[in-house]
Amino acid sequence: MQLWTAATPNGWKISIMLEELIELGVTLPDVTVRTIDLQRGEQFADDFTAHNPNQKIPVLIDAERSVMESCAILQYLGEKYPTSLLPLDEGRWDVLPWVYWQAANVGPNFGNKLSYTRYMDDINPAAKAHPLTRFGTEALRLVKVLEQQLERGPWICGEQFTIADIANYPWIRGWKWSKVDITPYPLVMDWIQRVRARPGVERGIGYGVPKGEIDQWSEERKARYRSSGSSIAANPRSDGDT
Repeated sequence: MQLWTAATPNGWKISIMLEELIELGVTLPDVTVRTIDLQRGEQFADDFTAHNPNQKIPVLIDAERSVMESCAILQYLGEKYPTSLLPLDEGRWDVLPWVYWQAANVGPNFGNKLSYTRYMDDINPAAKAHPLTRFGTEALRLVKVLEQQLERGPWICGEQFTIADIANYPWIRGWKWSKVDITPYPLVMDWIQRVRARPGVERGIGYGVPKGEIDQWSEERKARYRSSGSSIAANPRSDGDT
């Protein structure tokens, strides 16, 4: 099994999942982790594109099967290695909607807020005002939804830690970097601390990051991501593009 990934929220979802499966006693095959250098555009290389036509990390290669999209990979691993992380009975419908909620809502809004906040220095501030407000307002609305959901238990789906928590945590933990002030939501803040305290999560968010930078990036790393962040999300143009 191979994981082609990078130190981003979507990448950390899968490394956390692998480590949480290990915590639950699952015997995984040997997993080779290949770090994709996004700044150098390795995600656009032919070998990567052959496994993921969308040219985004992560991608999981399991024998003859290549799985793209981080939430699909979570479901794939959850079904292949059944544990409490993804119930396979009717309880899965308590979990999967919150995984899709992250993919359709939390990731795009936190990600866009981050991009306009940190990476798009070449855009006139007046042109950024509307998207900053829009994505910031929607990100906070989503945090409020999560706050209300956490009234039901310590984890997103109640009493059990699941792939719903794994999917959402890497995005929401970066609220300071995205400049989305979630401090008015104490249940979300407490949830972040509970997730962070898990040994599997500790190891998972360490993939691709020096140990001393797991919770706080160095100024050099921040500057590097700022300088190249706007290009990471852009796919290369085909010959027919203008």
